[in-house]
Amino acid sequence: MFWHARKALDLIRNRPEAPSLATSEGPVICPADLFPAIKVSEVMAGLVRLVGLPPVDLGTDIDWRTDPHRNRSWTLNLHALRWVGGLIAEYERSGEAEYLDRATRIAEDWARANPRGATGISPWAWAEHPVALRAPVLVCLSAHVRDDWLSESLVEHAEILSDPALYRRGHNHGLDQDIALLTVGCRLGQERWKDLAVRRMTDSAELAIDAQGVLHEQAPRYGIYVHRRLGVAIEAIRASGAEVPAGLVARRDSLETYVSHATQPDGRLVPIGDSPADTRPSGFRHGEDTVRVFDDGYVFGRTAWDDPRSAFYSIRFGAGRRLHGHEDHLGVTYHAHGRDILVEAGFHSYQRTAYRRWTISPEAHNVPVVVGADLREGTATRLVGSSVTQARQCYRFTDTAYGVGRTRSVLVGHGADLMAVLDSVPAGSALRNLWHFAPSLTVVANRDGQVVLADGEWWVTLLQLATPSGRPLGGQTVRTETIALGHLRQAEATTVLSPPAESVLTLIVPGTADPEVTRSGGRLSVRTPGGHVSLRWDPDLGFADRAPAHSGDGQVKTTVR
Repeated sequence: MFWHARKALDLIRNRPEAPSLATSEGPVICPADLFPAIKVSEVMAGLVRLVGLPPVDLGTDIDWRTDPHRNRSWTLNLHALRWVGGLIAEYERSGEAEYLDRATRIAEDWARANPRGATGISPWAWAEHPVALRAPVLVCLSAHVRDDWLSESLVEHAEILSDPALYRRGHNHGLDQDIALLTVGCRLGQERWKDLAVRRMTDSAELAIDAQGVLHEQAPRYGIYVHRRLGVAIEAIRASGAEVPAGLVARRDSLETYVSHATQPDGRLVPIGDSPADTRPSGFRHGEDTVRVFDDGYVFGRTAWDDPRSAFYSIRFGAGRRLHGHEDHLGVTYHAHGRDILVEAGFHSYQRTAYRRWTISPEAHNVPVVVGADLREGTATRLVGSSVTQARQCYRFTDTAYGVGRTRSVLVGHGADLMAVLDSVPAGSALRNLWHFAPSLTVVANRDGQVVLADGEWWVTLLQLATPSGRPLGGQTVRTETIALGHLRQAEATTVLSPPAESVLTLIVPGTADPEVTRSGGRLSVRTPGGHVSLRWDPDLGFADRAPAHSGDGQVKTTVR
């Protein structure tokens, strides 16, 4: 018995001392973009503004369970404490101790009011993303405060961040976890945390970003976020004294191609997936290619770079929906003459509402839906043919998202701006396609398969033709839908729904209310403001000037300069 007692005492004596700010001289790595802009005077008075919502008076005795806006993003950001970091930054700028005192009181109050595992605390207190965003704030505070509560909280955060069961590999949250673990590891002098963070960053980036630069989260807006956060990660690695992995730098650089091609000529990001329609990337480099097919499921094309009047389009295909993607396969957008024409319903918020569910659904996108059939969520779509020249581009896609073959062929004319879309399903089935127009456009005419929309003295015409006859296909339904202009911003917009048909050819002609269409044999000629466009189509083959169908996986790497 005495031997066991001595053994236990030796284990206690030899146990490694817990990391502590009292004994650590590790560097304080405070990422440059950590803190959002705040009104310091408001926060000092107890008012907090988060995620664009009205300010909330938290007072001096904060109820950390509060959720005044019933908004997930607001509550996440409350517990992330990044708004407290603004006070630390103001103290470092001004030297006024009151700002540091207030930041310390809030952070300590949070730590004491939210013990992990306690009942009655907010579920957001220890959710994985608030932990990742909060830990660097505590590290920044530790440059000025070394109290035991802060040491203990940093250790607890690091233990959570290093737990493989809680790690979001290949996700933007995982990148934030890695940045946080690296900063805590450096501050507390723990090499095991530092090394783990850097190893995971590289592995996660190679999973999240493919060799062409496409982020697999299926929303270009997150390409901007991950690019920025990878920049923070690289600077943090350098500050830690470690070597920056070359693969990490390469993956970050490749994101620039993806984001730049997904940016419309007016400077806004095309609102694909959870990408707000008012997002404006800046500083992303691009090459000379004006058309780019990304194998992971995007086609982006434009008339020219750095010209706000350039035409622009996007098309979605590829792997089934995941993470921040929508059920938007076969969906197109179109921008021409300096205007949005065909738009997506976009991203409004992460609130779990019926509207959020609708914005993700096919009906919120410019797609064909099969009448009387249920969507098979997460179905992949293949690009099976393409032809790319400077004057026009043609693509053909297919999937079984509704249990039957659904095929869409897209032709885009540049110079003489035109978008032609041919949709078809097998005999015995019928489809209806949806066309969501920009909120600035209102319907001024609808008859005989022709819908004209206008914004003042500018017009765009949608024409729908039956196939194979090429005769006008009437019976369009025009209705009003609510689309998102940005986070928590909405507008009414016109949606045109085609009549049921086995196959339908849709023409979008910008800049005119009266495009002349002539038919001769199997060929159409469309008069546009930029000149005549001639096209030939077949319901079973698509547009005649497309390239032969690709075999195998349908991977296409065509570009045009």
